[in-house]
Amino acid sequence: MSRSKSKRSKQSASGSTAAPRPPTSTPSAPEPTAEARTPSESPAGSGTAPSHAAPTVPADAKGGVVGAVLKMWLAAYRVEVVLFLVSFAVLASFSSQRFLRQSEAPHFVYQAKAWLEGRLDLDPEVLPNLEDWACVREVAGQKVRCEGPLRPGDRWYVSFPSFPAVVMLPFVAVNGYQFNDTSFGVIVGALAVALFYSLLRFLAKEGETTRDQTENVGLALILAFGTLFFYAAIRGEVWFSAEVMGVVFTCLYVRNAVKAHRPVLAGLFFSMATLTRTPLLFTGLFFVLEALCPGPDRLEQLKALGAHWKPAARKLGLFALGAAPLALLAAAYNVYRFGSPGQFGHAFLYNNRVNVDIDRWGLFHPVYLQRNLEAAFLELPGISLHPLRLAYDPHGLSLLLTLPLLVFLVVPKLRPRLHWPLWLTVAVTALPGLFYQNDGYMQFGFRFSIDYTPYLLLLFAIGGWSLRNRAVLAVVALGVLVNFWGAVAFRGYTELVRNW
Repeated sequence: MSRSKSKRSKQSASGSTAAPRPPTSTPSAPEPTAEARTPSESPAGSGTAPSHAAPTVPADAKGGVVGAVLKMWLAAYRVEVVLFLVSFAVLASFSSQRFLRQSEAPHFVYQAKAWLEGRLDLDPEVLPNLEDWACVREVAGQKVRCEGPLRPGDRWYVSFPSFPAVVMLPFVAVNGYQFNDTSFGVIVGALAVALFYSLLRFLAKEGETTRDQTENVGLALILAFGTLFFYAAIRGEVWFSAEVMGVVFTCLYVRNAVKAHRPVLAGLFFSMATLTRTPLLFTGLFFVLEALCPGPDRLEQLKALGAHWKPAARKLGLFALGAAPLALLAAAYNVYRFGSPGQFGHAFLYNNRVNVDIDRWGLFHPVYLQRNLEAAFLELPGISLHPLRLAYDPHGLSLLLTLPLLVFLVVPKLRPRLHWPLWLTVAVTALPGLFYQNDGYMQFGFRFSIDYTPYLLLLFAIGGWSLRNRAVLAVVALGVLVNFWGAVAFRGYTELVRNW
């Protein structure tokens, strides 16, 4: 996040609307247990209706069927439901007064509202501020960043991938510019926790992990309250909303990508993830590895591709088919806005502190590596004794403190089939961010790591270390304590503007 030098007056957004209820099911929910799948015996007896007449179902019978289906669903997903409710209650509590009001950076709300009004750009007269918006000016037929005094023909856009605005569309249609992105983010965060547990349960069912239900619940709660996900999920604001929603689509993507068993759905959720957080584009490697060489003998599988390439090619083709619709729409939208299919807007940031670096070095360059490594691994809390005070650097905080479970990933007890695919996915997703022009400021901890935090926790899940191990418990307790501090202490753009 970066601060701009000027602000516009904002439409009143202090009166928040009630948060919408989340969907009651997701495409990636695991299959019910065998007991839950057993259908109830028909209450109507064994007689069948004549073939020429449709049977009449009494109203009370219809209600009974709906009730039976609901009971079956709750029996199959009761743990996910409880995790969602518990996570929602805790996150909403820590969100505190933020929960009741729209954040000061509701960029996706304004984008959704613009679409509903029939325009692809944003109305500059209603922008709540000038923080991290893209401004495009046509000069001699070329799209360039707005510089100097603003002109009537300047076009304004959200400078981030826009899929979160797509998700918000129906709610913005009801609530307009006043839609509460903060409470919505809390709901999405609670959903992410439930979906991560669902993913862990699926992996255990498939034999990819040996975790029992208790440990899977524990890992889901670690994601919620023992990582940087905690403070990001309680804030709203464009930067953190995208990070949290990215975790939702990551869970859905990985569940369908394992063994490349549902390539079309994997491609669809992969495109949603990428169009929420651009670095998640690199997680596509996970599906490629699962399609080409799922293991355990990967070298032999790669050698055999020359003669047996059709099954892998079919999976990759179906994956591309699932990803293509949203990818093509996004590419066309980017060309319309910024003149390039892969440009999401940061090269056009208006009046931003990072523009000097972007103009000199570009969005990615080795010169950024040192400061990003410091933000990710070397920054430590500042301690003052007189008076006693603990402070954090808004540029970052070491992952060894915010996600101390990392130490057990270096020395796993087991290296099962998914060990290398997950590690390679983490590597290709993390490395571009280390060469990126921005370290994430303002933040508590290196927030870009949230993109690959689910993969790191999956590595722990398959690595053989028990959550009942005393050393593991101590490290988990440290992570929860540090991230509790972040949830309580971090003051971001909303507090800066409102002077809380």
